[in-house]
Amino acid sequence: MEFANVLIVKDAKEHTIGNLSITNGKFSDKSYDKIQAECTGLIAYPSLINIHDHLVGNWVPKGAPSRPYANTSIWVDELNESESVKERDKFWKSNLHDLLNDNGLDLALLGAYKNIFSGVTVVQDHVPRQKEDYYQAFPIKVIPDYQQGHSITKQNWWGGDELAEEMKKTAGKIPFIIHLAEGSDELARSEFDELVKLGLLKNNSILVHCTALTEEQFKQVKSAGASIAWCPNSNIYLLGTTLDIDLVLRLGVNVCLGTDSTLSGSTNLLKELIYTKQTFPELEYTTLFKMVTENPAKALKLDTYHGMIETDAEANLLITRMNKKDPYENFVTLNTCDIELLLYAGKPVFGKVEYLKYFSWDAKDYYLFECDENKMFVIGHPEDILKKIEKKLGYKKHFDYLPF
Repeated sequence: MEFANVLIVKDAKEHTIGNLSITNGKFSDKSYDKIQAECTGLIAYPSLINIHDHLVGNWVPKGAPSRPYANTSIWVDELNESESVKERDKFWKSNLHDLLNDNGLDLALLGAYKNIFSGVTVVQDHVPRQKEDYYQAFPIKVIPDYQQGHSITKQNWWGGDELAEEMKKTAGKIPFIIHLAEGSDELARSEFDELVKLGLLKNNSILVHCTALTEEQFKQVKSAGASIAWCPNSNIYLLGTTLDIDLVLRLGVNVCLGTDSTLSGSTNLLKELIYTKQTFPELEYTTLFKMVTENPAKALKLDTYHGMIETDAEANLLITRMNKKDPYENFVTLNTCDIELLLYAGKPVFGKVEYLKYFSWDAKDYYLFECDENKMFVIGHPEDILKKIEKKLGYKKHFDYLPF
């Protein structure tokens, strides 16, 4: 099919008005059928990649009884006593070893919808590796190929092998992901040296947060070719500080923007972009754009989608309203209801109902609702998950990231 007369943002450097074609779930150089959607005045972006989320953690409101914390190991210990987690426990008792049991998958799916409603089609769910059926259960890509550690201080308390063994299993071909130096005290500052000692600083390392790192340590991160997952909203909420982003970018480190969960972070990735620009106005729009497209694609070692619109790549596409003439500025002002259409591998997962006529679809596979007086669809049935939660709780429950 073809999207006609749309402003195509191929990457952080190139954009042009033209026709955008998709064939067999991939971007193509031309259309091979007669299906055409008129998109004058709209913008086509590569869909977003969320480098860091905890899908089962997307409960609300935030929970941090004693913030700000000197390090988040204290917060992890306190979190179970927060009102939010006590409420969540009524629906799902924490069992991170196997999320296919005891409503874990429903809760993770709810977290996936948080991402879908912000234009995300690829998300990294930072938990112990799950069974293959878990990763096959989502309507978007939840990264299945990675190894992980919770943190240097708490090791793999939530599940998984010894940290060095987890890294060994990657064989350098898939990411190794770990929270690092999340705080400002001596404990947080000590984690980097231990990371290096354990052989965990490599070009496939994704280091999450890094708020306590020094300039010299950031230079070592750059030299190793590792990436940083940055969650400024979560950092500032929990710790009252975040990493020196100007320094890190000046050093040329591959920085990616993530949400963390809603227990500490932004409502969704679109809100994280808006928050980050407001908090760090010196950051260029194109820099922020790369943090949720090209940069995480590189960090996650994606092979079918590089966070760009390019021929023969997986057709992960986000079409939006044009609220600002500059497409990169527009990108950093978007909200859920600005989304016209979201495709994952060429398949419609969210958008205005009017676009469904261009696709082969089955009504039972979608939920229809209204957003800003527009008739919208989303793949699957998040409303059933919400009803299940409310039945278990015995009262109505609102999640800010659900637009219905």
